[in-house]
Amino acid sequence: MIVTRYIGVLDRGTPVVNTDFLIIGGGIAGLFTALKAVAYGTVIVLTKKTIKDSTTGLAQGGIAAAVHEEDSPFLHLEDTLEAGAGLCDIEAVDVLVREGPDRVRELIEAGARFDMKNGSISLTREGAHSRPRILHAADATGEAIRKALVHRCEENPDINIIEDQFLIDVLTDNKGQECYGALVYDSKNRSQLLYAARATIIATGGAGQLYKNTTNPDVATADGMAACFRAGCRLSDMEFIQFHPTVLFSHDTQRFLISEAVRGEGGLLYTLQGERFMHKYHPLEELAPRDVVSRAILNETSISDTEYVHLDMTVIPNAATRFPNIYRTCLQRGIDIKQDYVPVSPAAHYTMGGIRTNTHGETDIYGLYSCGEAACTGVHGANRLASNSLLEGIVFGQRIVDKVEEILYRRTVKVDEIFCDFDHSWVHTPAQEKIHPQETKALLQETMWDYVGIIRNDDGLKKANQQVEYLYNNLARGDDPLTYYEAVNMLTVARIIIQAARWRQESRGGHFRSDYPERDNVKWLKHTTFVNC
Repeated sequence: MIVTRYIGVLDRGTPVVNTDFLIIGGGIAGLFTALKAVAYGTVIVLTKKTIKDSTTGLAQGGIAAAVHEEDSPFLHLEDTLEAGAGLCDIEAVDVLVREGPDRVRELIEAGARFDMKNGSISLTREGAHSRPRILHAADATGEAIRKALVHRCEENPDINIIEDQFLIDVLTDNKGQECYGALVYDSKNRSQLLYAARATIIATGGAGQLYKNTTNPDVATADGMAACFRAGCRLSDMEFIQFHPTVLFSHDTQRFLISEAVRGEGGLLYTLQGERFMHKYHPLEELAPRDVVSRAILNETSISDTEYVHLDMTVIPNAATRFPNIYRTCLQRGIDIKQDYVPVSPAAHYTMGGIRTNTHGETDIYGLYSCGEAACTGVHGANRLASNSLLEGIVFGQRIVDKVEEILYRRTVKVDEIFCDFDHSWVHTPAQEKIHPQETKALLQETMWDYVGIIRNDDGLKKANQQVEYLYNNLARGDDPLTYYEAVNMLTVARIIIQAARWRQESRGGHFRSDYPERDNVKWLKHTTFVNC
């Protein structure tokens, strides 16, 4: 069993930087929280690479909110609960849908520009939504939001965005009850820094890079989840991985997403033999939940011994202008969406589970918070409703800052206390001459895709578990600390995903077991939870 408290080594020569709010992650959750927090104190935002490297910037479809008079938070709640397959925390969903419209309006005030039609915001419908409620900026909504938030943050002298800062460890007292800040590796200067803060907010995103095929950028290696787990936080619902069904087929690890909105606007799926097939799997056909569409595609490619199916965008009026980013990217690959079918297959897209928090982003450790994809509020249950992810980041980022009186009441941490409480007895010791971290990551991605992917069974999960244990026990440090830390984090979280998938002997949402293909509400209408002990 993988049990580690720290993977870094701290000494008294490590430089210390103080701030009120330390936010780790530069996506929508981190940046929106920074803009809210700066009204009450100094803010440092750390990004693993550049401020451009986040999953937010890749989000195409949009952000869901009940802003139209023919929609309502209650209808949005119903759709979210239905997609979540019985495991949503209804209190968290209620917070999401009620507070979401106001947060979206604040995004617009911050400079985010969404498409308009006849003087009103243009809304589209996506899979499993009963109403058109998706605000979008063509097919590059996430990038439009990211740019607006970055611009506002950079305008504020009390927000300091620091790039190339990799989270090594969350620092706590020797009982693991209170968070002091974080130990970070500065990859540009190849040195360590200690950031001390009244509030430490983890917004590091998900775990898509654990899989060979993913829509996530290369920074999505589960770092925040692993660090918080080592510190003593619970990780919940980790078996629920969402695979996006329509990703441009290629042999690249990071694949280009073909937005959910394409099917919402009328895009159709065909086998390579030219036959539509979604009617066989769900009454909503192409608008079925993502897990259903992903399994349908996997089944059809298995039957025909092919690697992908076709997505027909030629039926969408003005597809090139509605989806300009998709149009340009496909054209670069020799595919004209105005007349050609697009080859698509599923890829790992979103982590429903994460660091367990309450509806104010509080974790099990005082002074440590989390929001966005890194967190698990219970709002997504077993399967995230399309376009709820961007909304979640801003709603629960705001709710962290709602606790500001408690945050600012915390005393400033003294440097001597940090060094005194850092427990070196738990430092991870790598193997001396075994598997290089980069090779370890590649082998892990293959293993997770083959055995812990869209369709799972106990034999495959056992094989995955054995391989992960072998990789962990034979991981060498290598020459690059960042790659080594990433490999440890990926292996740590992979182990938890595998164990959660083995425990849940049923199929629900993003977790499908071919040996337990039915949902079992008697035994499994509950969450899986892991804690380092």
